[in-house]
Parts: sequence; structure tokens; C-alpha cells
Amino acid sequence: MKFKLNPTIMLLLLLSQGLCLAFIKSISYNLLVLLLSLSYLAYHKANFKTIGLVFLITFPLSLGSFLSFYYFGQGARVYLAWIYASRIYAYLSLGMMLTLTTKIDVLLISLEQHLHLPQAFVYGGLAAMNMLSRIKKQLGVIKYSAQIRGKSYHYYQPGLYLRVIITALTWSRDSAQAMRALGFVEKGPRTQEKADILPKWQWAFLGGTSLLPLVVVIFHWL
Repeated sequence: MKFKLNPTIMLLLLLSQGLCLAFIKSISYNLLVLLLSLSYLAYHKANFKTIGLVFLITFPLSLGSFLSFYYFGQGARVYLAWIYASRIYAYLSLGMMLTLTTKIDVLLISLEQHLHLPQAFVYGGLAAMNMLSRIKKQLGVIKYSAQIRGKSYHYYQPGLYLRVIITALTWSRDSAQAMRALGFVEKGPRTQEKADILPKWQWAFLGGTSLLPLVVVIFHWL
């Protein structure tokens, strides 16, 4: 069976490690997080072209951070420059561990089952995600109908998005009416189509990986 962290654990792990990265000023720790994150992505066969593109786009930001601390920092300027430049890639790799290995609908359902995220938010988010393709298609319909009338809409014109918003509001009203017609009650009980399994050892793993770096920082300060 392939090793895979539950989406809820993954999100909490990203938050905890992001906090650790903010307080631990260590090049070694940044590189360790980066290496482990890339290893997890490679294990799950993530698209390394996407990863490379993200790293390439972020390079000017990393370079800017490095040069800022190198030329205008105080104290150990070179050390601080490498810390903040490598920290950007550590944060990126953490984020991609979730975004490149987990679908948004799986994440929302997992959060609803394990962290009791409000169901209205979860199903509203799922509805919005499912409507993205329809909204994209509607953009083309609006532009085409405008051309028939001798007008032309471009993506930088607010009139185009105003018509999309009006269409989305109409869809929202129609969806709400259909749900009420089917007997939907907002705070009523829900049945789960598929249970999201979260092994107990993953909670222990989350606790260990979150607390250990903080303990190291506390002893370092003491």
C-alpha cells in the first residue's frame, strides 16, 4: 500500500512546519524541509515540470531576498541572506506537497469529516469548483453574443465580468430552489458517500514532527 498522508494531517503539518520555519533561522533546516518535501513529491510522482516552473518563477523573489539581506542587512549578512532565500523554496515545497498530490474536493471533505469544517462552506466550495468550467464556457458565450450585436468584450473590461456575476447569481438562485425542492435542510443530518480514513498513527506523526523542532528552538533560546 502506498504511503500517503491524509489531507487533514497534511494541511496541519504544513501549518505547523510553516510556523517552525518562521522561527528557526537555520539554512540546514530549510534545506531539510525542502529535501523531504521534494522526496514526498517524487514518491507520489508529482509533475516535476510544474515544480521546476514554480521554482523558476519564484527565483527573482528569492534572489531579491538574498540581495536585500546581503547588501542592506546587519550582522551575519551572508548567513541571513541564505536563510531567507532558501526559506522561500522551503515554503513553496511544503505547499506543493498538498496542492500537487491532493484534489480540492478530497481536501474539503476530509476537513469536514475530521475538523468539522461547516458543511455549508464545504458544499458551497465544491459547487463553486464544479461551476468553474461552466463559467469559462459562459465567458465565451457572452463574448460571442456581444460580437453578434457589433460589440467586443476583452478580458480587461469590467462589463464582461459584470455579466458573468449576474449569470452566476442566477445559477445560485436556481440551485437554491432545486435544493429546497428536494427537501434540503441546512442543519439536517448528512450521509457520507465515502468515509475518509485517518489512521491514529498519523496524528502521532503530526505531533512528533510539529513539537520536535519547537523543543529544539526552546532549548536553543534557554
